[in-house]
Amino acid sequence: MKILICGATGLIGSALTELCLQENHQIHYLTTRKSKIETSENYKGFHWNPAEGEIDEACLEGVDAIVNLSGANIAKRWTESYKQEIMNSRVDTANILFKVLRNKKDHTIKHYISASGTAIYPSSLTEYYAEDTEKEADDFLGKVVKQWELHANQFKSIEIPVTIIRTGLVLSEKGGVLVEMAKPVKYGVGAAMGSGKQWQSWIHLDDIARVYVHVLSKQITGVYNGVSPNPTTNKLLTKEIASVLKKPFFMPNIPKFMMKLVLGEMSTLLFSSQKVSSEKLESTVFQHKFPALTPALENLLKK
Repeated sequence: MKILICGATGLIGSALTELCLQENHQIHYLTTRKSKIETSENYKGFHWNPAEGEIDEACLEGVDAIVNLSGANIAKRWTESYKQEIMNSRVDTANILFKVLRNKKDHTIKHYISASGTAIYPSSLTEYYAEDTEKEADDFLGKVVKQWELHANQFKSIEIPVTIIRTGLVLSEKGGVLVEMAKPVKYGVGAAMGSGKQWQSWIHLDDIARVYVHVLSKQITGVYNGVSPNPTTNKLLTKEIASVLKKPFFMPNIPKFMMKLVLGEMSTLLFSSQKVSSEKLESTVFQHKFPALTPALENLLKK
């Protein structure tokens, strides 16, 4: 299969690209940096600038499926201009691909797969969210995810089947939330955020890459939660990181107001609570390699 990956050099994109190449798929990828364009037997880069409506249409030649993982990092301070970048980076990338394919009658694309986020679900300590819930978050990230999915679904209007993967916290030793949470723990000052009771639906990096390959190979369509079967709380996650690293865990919880002073509006990432079900994904005969938290952390933190 020939796959076009947008966001191929990011955390998930890199893992997905590596897995696809291992399985002898051909990869085309889009990058905004010309210096990152490479060409080898099964790996070929193309330039685009979604904000300016620029794309090298040769990226689509012979491609069977598109995986769009593009999006500005949400774990940075949310100034008003950066909030706009977070939104635009998800909307513009879908729009430019849609416009090209709408006008290109001889394209070979049979599947469009988009990343999304569990932030679409409202923060709750008691709800257990499946994909068919009608409840939607109305905060900034909730609005971003809603637009993200809306612009992914437009591909249905040109008869391209769509899959949306609502991804939880991706655990990796290469970057992201786990690396940041482990830093204070390593110095013996790990602590839960706020009450520590907020739910965190997570997935191992290897498993989220496998989710995309599974969806591609089985041509599965629809909306799926990309999470493990065992969500945890912020306190238990932090405590388990400390346990795996053999570090103490006795510090008092960090108050919400303190993190808001440090991080601004972005601090909502630390206190938002979404307990999310993976049952629909498992019903497609997907099996997690790391369904439980402790083995996942041992695999990542002991490397």
